Amino acid sequence: MKKEIIIGMLVGLFANTIGLLLTATLFGKGDDFVVVIKAAANEGFLGKLISLGAILNLIAFFIFIKKKQDYRARGVLLITVFIAVFTFVFKLF
Repeated sequence: MKKEIIIGMLVGLFANTIGLLLTATLFGKGDDFVVVIKAAANEGFLGKLISLGAILNLIAFFIFIKKKQDYRARGVLLITVFIAVFTFVFKLF
């Protein structure tokens, strides 16, 4: 059970990272990923980029639900909630 949740968390983290890369590439207008992240941090919309990157977690979550892998889906959901809290705290400070 714990192993399945950890696998789901890793998949959620990986999906969020890929989503962040895709989002930075789409909105970066051809700039390097690091340049886009630094510009987003300076201009105050890094939290929005991270949140947009979490959209891929939705796909992973529903795939796990459809395959009846509830504990993996729970892991993806935990990472998504963690990212939401992190983004909220990051926005405050």
